[in-house]
Formats: sequence, C-alpha cells, structure tokens
Amino acid sequence: MRIRAEQGDITTAHVDAIVNAANSSLLGGGGVDGAIHAAAGPRLLEACRELRRTVLPAGLAVGDAVATPGFDLPARWVVHTVGPNRHAGETDPSLLTSCFTRSLDVAAEVGARTVAVPAVSAGVYGWSPDDVAAIAVRAVDGWDEAHPGRLDEVRFVLFSTPVHAAFEDALATARRH
Repeated sequence: MRIRAEQGDITTAHVDAIVNAANSSLLGGGGVDGAIHAAAGPRLLEACRELRRTVLPAGLAVGDAVATPGFDLPARWVVHTVGPNRHAGETDPSLLTSCFTRSLDVAAEVGARTVAVPAVSAGVYGWSPDDVAAIAVRAVDGWDEAHPGRLDEVRFVLFSTPVHAAFEDALATARRH
C-alpha cells in the first residue's frame, strides 16, 4: 500500500473515501468536519441524523468510525471518526490510534481502495501535529501489515503547511526504520 502526505483540501480529494474528523454528534462542526459537511451538501447531515436516530443514538464514541455516502463530494464515502480531545483530558494515544485504524477498517468494509485522511485531533482538539503525525503513520503502517492488499493508497491530506511538514517528517522517519 502506498502511504503519502500532501498539502491540500480533503474535500476535493479524488479517492474512494475521505475520513472526517467529526465530533460525536455527527451533526457537523468546524474545521475539517464543517468543510466536509459544506462540500457534501445537506444530504450528508440527513444521513448523519439518520445514524443518530437509528444505530448511534448516543453519538459516535471516541476512536470509533462509521461510513456515510459522500453525496456531492468527489469521494464515494465519508468515514466519520471522533478523535480524542486533549483539552477534555483525552490524552491516551491508543484512542487516536484507534481513529486511524477503525477508519481504515470501515473504509475497507465499504469497498474503498483509496482513502484520504486528515490530521485527526491536531486542530481544536489540542494534539500537536508532530504527535498526530507519528501516531497516524504508525497506525496506518500497522494496519497495512495486518491487512495486506486491502487498500491501495492512504493519502494524508493536510490543510496547513506546518501540519503537512509534520506528516512528511513522520513518513521519512518511518521509512528509515
């Protein structure tokens, strides 16, 4: 599986699935979540409301993931995951690791072969980009080792230059080991 990082707008990524750094309500928010909801159109919110009404009445748990159609996005699927909020005391790296691995599980379950992933929890949830990048790269590498051939590409799509640099550094470090 190819793993790479690029700077850009995840809502324009031409992949099978994009990962949304959602909040547990699944009803939209700021940052990546707000941008994905805006670009996908109102049917995404309707789909998320239906998930809340049926299978996720209490919301999506931190570290878990669920898929909806991508609607007006170039991606066929949106995989929503809830990252740990450092400001709320959610500092366990295994929660963040789970965001990445569960997102890949769900993407593979819906038949995605290419996935774009943001820096989950690196924004308003207070995790440092360097920590998120290191955890994300390790999680994706480990997932690929455990599920060879399930995905063709994971592309970290990062909006800002500093976050992109952190992911490039994490990838370079991983390739040296």
